[in-house]
Amino acid sequence: MLACLIGWGWLRFGPPSISIKMYPVIVHLGPLALRWYGLMYVVGIVTGLLAIGVYTARKGIHPDVVYRILWWCLAAGLIGGRLYFVIQQPNFVSYYLAQPLHILATWEGGMAFFGAIFLVIPTLFWRARVERINPLVALDAGVLFASVGQIFGRVGNLINGDIIGYPSTLPWSTVYQHPASWACLNRATCNVPVQPAAAYELLTNVALLVLLFSLARYVRRPGVLMLVYLYGYVLTQFLLFFARDNVVVGFLGLNWGLKQAQWTSIVLFPVTYLVFRSSQPVPVGEVAATYGIPQPPETGKLVREGRQAGTRKRNTLPKQRQKRLKQR
Repeated sequence: MLACLIGWGWLRFGPPSISIKMYPVIVHLGPLALRWYGLMYVVGIVTGLLAIGVYTARKGIHPDVVYRILWWCLAAGLIGGRLYFVIQQPNFVSYYLAQPLHILATWEGGMAFFGAIFLVIPTLFWRARVERINPLVALDAGVLFASVGQIFGRVGNLINGDIIGYPSTLPWSTVYQHPASWACLNRATCNVPVQPAAAYELLTNVALLVLLFSLARYVRRPGVLMLVYLYGYVLTQFLLFFARDNVVVGFLGLNWGLKQAQWTSIVLFPVTYLVFRSSQPVPVGEVAATYGIPQPPETGKLVREGRQAGTRKRNTLPKQRQKRLKQR
């Protein structure tokens, strides 16, 4: 694959930097365009779903339940991620509110993962309650899914050029050269060596994935994986944004030279622990997904099954015997 990218002229390794000249669009189908970024989303969703299959089965979550929850969470993630990106833009009022259709134009680039987190977590809690499973067990499965999907999302970011670091002279700095890339929408970052912030994020995502799937084999307390994932994510985001060329903002009158995602990381850090405090270890032999969650009574089901069995048994009797039973 790497040889193909180099052979096609899409990727070139220095000196003095790494050049990326990939067209963000794979193919045009009439008015529609199939983009690498969108393809990476699809690959990430499918791979993430396959990756958590063993874990959800071990915890007692039926595949049908997984799918029912998944569609709600995907919708929440896309809506939350897009809206959180849009409201952070300096031209939010002049561009997005003036032309609301651009809020929906995800193909223009722009998703903020913290926004996805903020909307997916309550959505997952709600759907878990509806399905009568432990929300923290569902959240643990959710962060395993996210840790896999994010890796493919970062590949899409690398191709798109929508996560840009500060100008750099490091030998692994990246240069975006295709005029249609997100980086080349700004002259200051087009054909300029910058810190490969998306690659840094990709590496931290891989490290977090390895840690989470290692812990998933041994941890019995629901919510631990969620805690590790969110703590790991907010910590890496706080540090990596020092290399990202994003706008510095203040918060509640504080001007500490931080970016929006760094302030979000500070706020989310203690909130994560408050959610985790409600967790209790699952005893050996219990089903983690339903432990401590009231389940619907099975009495009615057993009665109906008994009645159906009785009807079938009566229908197998000789007709004369059935007549005598009816007369009684």
